[in-house]
Amino acid sequence: MRRSILLLALLSSLSALADPATPPVAKWTLLDQNDKPYTLDNDAQVLLVARSMAAAKLVNAAIDDAPEGYLEARNVLYVADIEKMPSLIKLVAVPAMRSAKYRILLDREGRVAGQYGGDRETVQWLALKDGAVVREQRFTDGEQLKQAIAKQPHQ
Repeated sequence: MRRSILLLALLSSLSALADPATPPVAKWTLLDQNDKPYTLDNDAQVLLVARSMAAAKLVNAAIDDAPEGYLEARNVLYVADIEKMPSLIKLVAVPAMRSAKYRILLDREGRVAGQYGGDRETVQWLALKDGAVVREQRFTDGEQLKQAIAKQPHQ
């Protein structure tokens, strides 16, 4: 009986590895700046990841003048990795983010942003299909990022 269970576990592991066309998708949940949870779902088409204040400023420059719901209408998520932000700065920055007209998913421990690689100097644009990354771009210019977001099909 014990061998049967081990054999079944091994076979299911091997079958998962045998199909590289369907990479595993890591589902995750983060709280936004208003402490509302969001769980990655299959509707998300783009994930913007900012890992520094400089990168966050690029995102803000690209969408600050956009109407409320602009990112959501385009199935774009914005994740701010605030793990390395000093605690005192977080005490001021997070409440200030609550005035934003768009949802900012806060990665307080860097556990989500860390899954996607990337760097701290650029905004990472991850095109998603069914929650899996299918393409990656990096932005260092707010205007180019703004144009890329504007090209996203919206509901």
